[in-house]
Amino acid sequence: MNHLLIRDLDKTIKASADANRIRILSMLQEKKMCVCEIAFVLGIAQPSVSRHLKKLRSSGFIESENEGLWTNYYLCPKNPYARSFIKNLKSWVTGESVFAQDKKKANNADRDKLCCLPAPLKKRMILNG
Repeated sequence: MNHLLIRDLDKTIKASADANRIRILSMLQEKKMCVCEIAFVLGIAQPSVSRHLKKLRSSGFIESENEGLWTNYYLCPKNPYARSFIKNLKSWVTGESVFAQDKKKANNADRDKLCCLPAPLKKRMILNG
């Protein structure tokens, strides 16, 4: 195994060793999402989501694209380990209630409302689901 593949494997394992990042990857299997939508579903602050997304991007799991006001994140596995992880993720999480709840909440997330709210109101919405 060459040095680059070892580095890719290391990054993939480290990036996938977090419950919130696994939940993000699972949601991104369904659709592109912005930070506000992901924060809403996970119930965590936007800066935390941004740190998770940065880790997933640097490890070769995701990419982003700008669409008007939003930056959308989507799956784009760039190394064989990330591709293998994504390929198997759906079967690993099938039947797990938290992932079904995330999917339902993600489908109901309205970015027009979530992304334009003042911070205190947005925090209340996230905490109250």
